[in-house]
Amino acid sequence: MLIEAQNISVKIGKRSILNGESVCCKPGIMTALVGPSGSGKTTLLHCLGLLLPVDNGSILLNGNDITNYRTVARRRFWQEHAAFILQDYGIMDEESVAFNVTMQSSIIRKHISGNKALLMQSLEQTGLKDREKELAGHLSGGEKQRLALARAIYKDANVLFVDEPTASLDESNRQLVIRLLKEFAKRGGTVIVSTHDSEMIDACHTIHQISSKK
Repeated sequence: MLIEAQNISVKIGKRSILNGESVCCKPGIMTALVGPSGSGKTTLLHCLGLLLPVDNGSILLNGNDITNYRTVARRRFWQEHAAFILQDYGIMDEESVAFNVTMQSSIIRKHISGNKALLMQSLEQTGLKDREKELAGHLSGGEKQRLALARAIYKDANVLFVDEPTASLDESNRQLVIRLLKEFAKRGGTVIVSTHDSEMIDACHTIHQISSKK
């Protein structure tokens, strides 16, 4: 899935966050959005994922302009194609690991719903095998990051939007997360990563430097 920003600009109040930014994120490729703190990396990531509107310019999906998608269309994009791994992980601590992956529940919350075989496969790939019944709140930060990745694998998303995935991880978790992101891209997924981590940047195929504000 090809995601592009064409000459987009974003302002918050009188402050310019992005100024004429353009980037092309191709399927099967890991694209790093890089720049100093406050440069607009996360803002650009959120615009590409339709989480934030742009003031000028266009967001394209496979060549089609989706800048002004209405709420229903944006939700369909999120549900059918996109997965997000943001800095707060998007994990529900009070729910089980299984629920956080499948986002499905039965009347009795402890019962696992969804495709169980795919769930187990997703957990095994992310190093969380046999932990499906645990509360997500019991996981470490690195494990929650991997749980968010398991959700994306289970969902079979086409494009993955990732914000600072290795910022607070130890070395072993950092390497595992980088490997999982590379595998996601290798399967044909589009991976877009906002990061300042040199190891993460080195793992990406394309590096987009955020333009300086004018």
